[in-house]
Amino acid sequence: MKIYMNSGDKEMAVVNVLDIKGNQKETIELNDKVFNCEIKPEVMHEAVVAYLANQRQGTKATKSRGEVNGTSKKPWRQKGTGRARSGSKKSPVWVGGGHTFALKPRDFSIRLSKSKRHRALCSALSSKLKDSKLIVVEDFNFDAPKTKQMNEILDNLQIDNSALMVLSEKNDIILKSSRNIPKFETIISKDLNTYQVLKSDYLILMKSSIKKIEEELLKK
Repeated sequence: MKIYMNSGDKEMAVVNVLDIKGNQKETIELNDKVFNCEIKPEVMHEAVVAYLANQRQGTKATKSRGEVNGTSKKPWRQKGTGRARSGSKKSPVWVGGGHTFALKPRDFSIRLSKSKRHRALCSALSSKLKDSKLIVVEDFNFDAPKTKQMNEILDNLQIDNSALMVLSEKNDIILKSSRNIPKFETIISKDLNTYQVLKSDYLILMKSSIKKIEEELLKK
């Protein structure tokens, strides 16, 4: 789906724009700084690790022996009973006792600079273009949510694996039409991230979303 054209010493990325039937309608030029930049796997890895870490709530908690309700009195005397010595019913070796290494709420979040996040996303977008896994389609809409119509569009585009469709703005009809399709997700351009791009085999861009992606990633 990609074409490369030389303009002097500069290499431009040009892609075909398809309609919902899979027919080529036109070609458009993509910004090289966003879709044809140097691919940096190490930066993409950092972005993916940070994204997954930031999804963790970190609210898990268990009680230590000092937090369990109950008496701290010795259950029986130290010697002479024939039983193992014990100091408290709150001991971790007792049923109902506290945990030896009690889990406490913690913050798993990892902060990445804006420039690094943008470099990672540009690398992910460029990798999709390089692997011919980036598809641009004309903007479309339905009169009402129709999963069947969305499936037909995916068949026309020859999508045979997982795919992510990027919309320029929220569209409830398209979102509802696609939410029941396995291995297919939709996302708004402003929410696009490196993890979502790399997770899906194909990246489908609405034509109107390209300008917004470029404006966001080239913003200083």
